[in-house]
Amino acid sequence: MMKKRPLPSDKPHPVLSPTLDALLGQLRLLIQEARQQVLHAADLVHVRTGWEIGRHIVEFEQAGAERAEYGEKSISRLAESLTAEFGKGFDARNLRNMRAFYLLFPIWNALRTELSWTHYRTLLRVESESARCWYMHEAAEQNRSTRALDRQIGTLYYERLLASPD
Repeated sequence: MMKKRPLPSDKPHPVLSPTLDALLGQLRLLIQEARQQVLHAADLVHVRTGWEIGRHIVEFEQAGAERAEYGEKSISRLAESLTAEFGKGFDARNLRNMRAFYLLFPIWNALRTELSWTHYRTLLRVESESARCWYMHEAAEQNRSTRALDRQIGTLYYERLLASPD
């Protein structure tokens, strides 16, 4: 039977001098900040990749005369090939989301880089362009989680604000 390795938090912390304890605190903050930056960078690459895939699909469809007739078949065939080569995340539904993402947000520089792909997938459900932009900026400025953004959209928060006399 294999021994369970103790987690770093399971080990007792050695007693440090006050100066070493202060250094340890600074190093913890540095490492936590670095990890957050890595997560943010990964989210940004994910969003950019989804946007670029959507752009390529739209440009392919617009250049082809067979677009209307074979468009859905093309997405399905692309999904099969990409999934076989790269794994999860490239099914037909996700490719349609990427296509819709590019169509709704065609200007890369207008996007909020603070938001994740899940934020943008949630924003795809908002039909009104003005509401979608408001939710996007609100989520970024208030550092909203995707769950909070989903709740705001579900309760029509923007629309209620517009209807409010204040």
